[in-house]
Parts: sequence; C-alpha cells; structure tokens
Amino acid sequence: MSDAVPTPAPGTPVPSSAVPDSAVPDSPGSQASARPEVTRRRPDARHYTHLQEMWGTVVVIDLVEGTRPWPSDEELAATIHEAVDLMHWVDAVFSPFRETSLVSALRAGRLAETDLRAADPDHAAMMEVIAACRWGREVTGGRFDPWAVPGGFDPSGYVKGWAAELVADLLVERGLDNVCVNAGGDIVTRGHPVPGQPWRIGIRHPDDPEAIVRVEELEDAAIATSGAYERGDHIVDPRTHRPAHGARSATVVALNAGLAEILSTALIVAGRDGAIWAAGERGCRAYVVDPAPADTAWSTSWVGDRLPKAS
Repeated sequence: MSDAVPTPAPGTPVPSSAVPDSAVPDSPGSQASARPEVTRRRPDARHYTHLQEMWGTVVVIDLVEGTRPWPSDEELAATIHEAVDLMHWVDAVFSPFRETSLVSALRAGRLAETDLRAADPDHAAMMEVIAACRWGREVTGGRFDPWAVPGGFDPSGYVKGWAAELVADLLVERGLDNVCVNAGGDIVTRGHPVPGQPWRIGIRHPDDPEAIVRVEELEDAAIATSGAYERGDHIVDPRTHRPAHGARSATVVALNAGLAEILSTALIVAGRDGAIWAAGERGCRAYVVDPAPADTAWSTSWVGDRLPKAS
C-alpha cells in the first residue's frame, strides 16, 4: 500500500490585467484621459477532478488545462469513461480477488505461464507484468518477490503503479497536457499544475497522518510510498515469510510508477541494505524512515537526516 498524498501546488501568478487602472499613473504633464475598461480577462486554467473506487482504493484523476484546447464536456466525459474502462480491464485481468482473472487462474494452477500467448491482449499484458516482476526480484536481490506470497503469484505490488501509468498515458493521448493520477498513493504526473511549476507531492509521517515530513517535486515522473500506514504490516519479507521491518516508510521517485512501487516495497524489507541498488537505478531517488524506535530517516542523496517529530 502506498500513502504519498498530493499537496497544493504553488500559487498562480496574478496576470497584469488584474491590476486596476488607478494603479497605473498618468505620464508627467499629461492630461487625464479615459482608458478602455477591462471587460474580459483570460480565465484561470480550468481544472477537473474525477474520483473512482477501484483496486481496493480510490483513484483520483486531476486534470489542468494546458496549451491545447480544453475538450468539450462531452469529449471530457468520454475520455474519463475510457480511463475507467481501462481500470476495470486491469482489475478483471490482474485482481487476485476475482476468481475469473488471469492472476487467479495462474495462482490456482488452471493456467500455466507457458500457456500465455502474446497474440491475446490480456495474455500479452500478463507476460509484460511477469517480466517486470522478475526484473524487480533480480535487481532487489529477492526483496521484491511476488512469487513468495501466500497463495502463489500476486503482482499487486507492481500492477497498481503500472496501471496508473497506462491511465496517465491514455489521458495525454486524448489531448490533456497536465495530468496527475493518484492510485491510492501510486502517483503519476504529466505536465504541470501551473505553467512552469512542478507537481508537489507530500510524504506522510509514518506516525501521524496529519503531518508531512517531505515534499517532492515531480515533472513527468512518478512516486510511490510503502509502509504500514493503513493496512498494517502487510509487506512480507520473502526470505522469512514474516512481516518486513527494514523500514517504517519508504518513498521512491522514479521515471514510472511500476518501478517506484517495486523499489519502495523492497526497501521496506531491506532498509538501509537497499541503499546501493535503490540509488543505482537511473532517475530514482529514495527517502526512507528507519524502523522504530529510531527517529531517523535517510535518502539516496544524503544520509543521517533526523525524522521530524510527529505533531
């Protein structure tokens, strides 16, 4: 489970047209003259937010008007409907809680990996996810291992981030420049919330849901935070099959949310032992809170930071 939450973006600069005429003095020696009244100002960028219950969480889609023409209400509704259909498809194929899903068929032995065929879109997606999970298991030295969970293969720790990427890409393809998809804390960003400004994502304190311990700025990137925020000790150490306690919280910024999910999950298991391979991935940075009772945190850019006290 990931628990990064968006924080408000920086304020939009006030356009010069908003300055009243009385604030602009006449030139010295000139006579007062009538000025044209401002009857219409360029509107602030339009926003649209859609909330969708999916994948055992709430997926939040935030859209901000960009340089391309904002779609009509009908076009926007059709695009959101298409994004929701994509989410339902991911759930139908990958949910371990659906008996009819491909994941459930693999877990129950009704389907073997060798039975998957690339010509079938559902099978092709499963093959892609399996390959990514194998890579994650290798690069983390087995700290991320969807095969070492009760009941058999469960890629949920990767799929939510991977699916959020698919949704974000679909929205951009449909003409939306500035997009933020928050799938229960797996956050994917495209464009900017304000011209020239990044998306600002706050990381929750592991002991205080009202406190933010760090803010990350993202442009066309993703972030994922793993920890025992809402679901308790749900991340299992694949080596011991017991709850992992290498870290209380692990946040990873990466080029895509699937990678961020893999590394943040693995860092909960590995703790500081994972610093080398977390730092070695291109475009990644990590912020990790040490296990209790320590009140320290570390990152792949600096080590030894003291974790702010919960308040």
